[in-house]
Amino acid sequence: MKLTRIDLNSWILQIANQTVLIDPWLVDPLVFYGQPWLFSAYHVQPPAFTPATLPPIDLILITQGLDDHCHKPTLKQLDRNIPAVASPTATKVLSSLGYTHITSLSNWQEFIQDKLQITAVPGAEIQPGQVENGYLLKNLTSGDTVYYEPHLYPSKGIEERLGKVDVAIAPIIGQIFPLLGQIIMGPTEALNLAQTLKPRYFVPTALGDIRASGILPMLIKTVGSIEEFRDRLVASKLPTELLTPAPGETLEFSPVNKT
Repeated sequence: MKLTRIDLNSWILQIANQTVLIDPWLVDPLVFYGQPWLFSAYHVQPPAFTPATLPPIDLILITQGLDDHCHKPTLKQLDRNIPAVASPTATKVLSSLGYTHITSLSNWQEFIQDKLQITAVPGAEIQPGQVENGYLLKNLTSGDTVYYEPHLYPSKGIEERLGKVDVAIAPIIGQIFPLLGQIIMGPTEALNLAQTLKPRYFVPTALGDIRASGILPMLIKTVGSIEEFRDRLVASKLPTELLTPAPGETLEFSPVNKT
């Protein structure tokens, strides 16, 4: 199993002989709701991949319909015939762009492609009644598991349904938005997640070398740091190892005997 960081929320995961592209933002800019005055962001350095330099992709996985996860300019440049799994809001975006093989997953629904099983896990409530997705990806042959959540996870239910995982990909630096409150988990919530799922490895997401402008970035409050989470993880005595790959870096995880 291999995991390659692109930047911010974008990853390439190779699992169960499938290459999965997660929440891709590969071309600039990133604009929320088509309103640059509200939020506009650019990569400081060119992304590790462009649509043209990606490896062959077997599946596109989208957690949310928001622009930093379901980036229309990037998706327009990808092959619309690549199968996609997406939250209901992201499905609407992919459909509008002409994608031909979309599986829309609501919370706790499952999808299987070859030996890869994907379960939609409740994620962040972006607005009342709109709960987006996290995902559990499982190699049905080896049993290897990856949990991916780019915002917040449910406080109840995941331990009973998911059990332990091999790799958790989740934020460790929180963000508090005006009116909405904290919508991205910080060190405290990330440690709670680690204590719940007990991953072998914890890999931070929602980190990016980006330049942002507009009204919204000036109002966002940041909570915590990589160092704070690392200290909390060490103090917890969990066996979980924190890995912080650089953009373009690939992590390779050895299989574990699950018998």
